[in-house]
Amino acid sequence: MDEPEDIMKQLLIKPEKCIGCRTCELVCSFGHYNEFNPKMANVKVFEYEQAAVAIPMMCLQCDEAACKKVCPVGAIKEDENGAMVINYDKCIGCKMCQNACPLGNISYHPALRRVFKCDLCEGEPKCATFCPGKAIVYEEVDAVAERRKMVSEKYKDVIGEEA
Repeated sequence: MDEPEDIMKQLLIKPEKCIGCRTCELVCSFGHYNEFNPKMANVKVFEYEQAAVAIPMMCLQCDEAACKKVCPVGAIKEDENGAMVINYDKCIGCKMCQNACPLGNISYHPALRRVFKCDLCEGEPKCATFCPGKAIVYEEVDAVAERRKMVSEKYKDVIGEEA
């Protein structure tokens, strides 16, 4: 069943479902660089042993993307899937985008001499497709907004305000 063109989707992380298997890192690095190398993945799984939780982290495709704003050559643009993508023909490797990302979700690989980040795999994110615990999902924006509202309500007593 085809979806209407105007419905936007985005990645949603559900940390409570992450089993720490790192499948997302492997499929990402293989899909982009043809090698199973977590250091080359556009997603990183952070494990917090004290809390017994693992959280996949990747570019959130910000509405007001700092990486895009600071790029001196305009190498970062939003594509038709809503992903901030890097045009490597324009990129000069200055790493200003990496420094500007407030969440640290842009990496630099010295051997390739370039920055890299999540590009939503051209609208079919492999991390979401292959996540065995469904900790990473690719959903319509309305579903994401509803999920954020539920999480905000659940944790507002803990953080003292609405998220």
